[in-house]
Amino acid sequence: MAILPSERHRFDIPDDVSYLNCAYMSPLSKETVAIGQEALARKAQPWTVHAADFFSLTDRSRAAFAALLGAPASPDDVALVPAASYGMAVAARNLPLSAGERVLVLEGGFPSTVLTWREAARAAGASLVRLPRPEDDDWTRTVLDAIDERTAVAALPALHWLDGATLDLVAIGARLREVGAALVLDLTQSLGAMPFDLGLVRPDFLVVAGYKWLLCPYTVSFLYVAPHRQEGEPLEHHWFGRAGSENFSALIDYREDFQPGARRFDAGEPADFALLPAAIAGLELLTSLGIGNIADTAGALADRVIAHGET
Repeated sequence: MAILPSERHRFDIPDDVSYLNCAYMSPLSKETVAIGQEALARKAQPWTVHAADFFSLTDRSRAAFAALLGAPASPDDVALVPAASYGMAVAARNLPLSAGERVLVLEGGFPSTVLTWREAARAAGASLVRLPRPEDDDWTRTVLDAIDERTAVAALPALHWLDGATLDLVAIGARLREVGAALVLDLTQSLGAMPFDLGLVRPDFLVVAGYKWLLCPYTVSFLYVAPHRQEGEPLEHHWFGRAGSENFSALIDYREDFQPGARRFDAGEPADFALLPAAIAGLELLTSLGIGNIADTAGALADRVIAHGET
């Protein structure tokens, strides 16, 4: 890993502003804004948009996001969704609960996670267990101690959004698999700023809102669906998700079968010609910089801030 040089020139940030709050909303790079403006202008001339563009654009988006997850992620494993809550709802639709089972979330967890699973548990007669904040901030031990044969799902982040306390998702994922439970992750507060090893963690579903650390426009988000979960039920039934939808003249065949992989879980109208080109630019910028390098650079800057505060 390496400490990155200043990247301020890529962003429209005045010299007298130090912006440190990407956990709230990241700035778009100048290049991303230019690409987004060009993409939006294309809609002024819709005769320039061709049928193949719908699929090439979405496939590029899937590939750009899968690259951040690393092996064994594939573009086929990625669905395009408008928000973390949408992806969490897909997971809840496809991880059925039974009476007496338990869903584990963190006390003070992000509302999109807690509210989704609270409703799912209520509908099934299952229990939502909000794990209490440990006095020593060891969330990993707290989660591991709570997992037993009653556990059906753990819906977790990589770090707590209120204070940044981290969880060992590799250990948690392994324990969940031992009891036959599913792991659902919301990595909105970490992916893009912290490395993540998909092959070791092995989540069933993973969602990330793009407008924070992924340097994407608002309402562009991504859902990873593990291969063994890709035969599930989508929230919406639209033409884009059905097999053969590349052939516009055959859309009223009303196919029963779906597009391959996680594409069936796309939200409607996934080929957003204005936002996806900008999102791709943001994701590719992260890949070019390297997530590990970003994490090391941010850590070094944080160490300087802490040291300054202690003097």
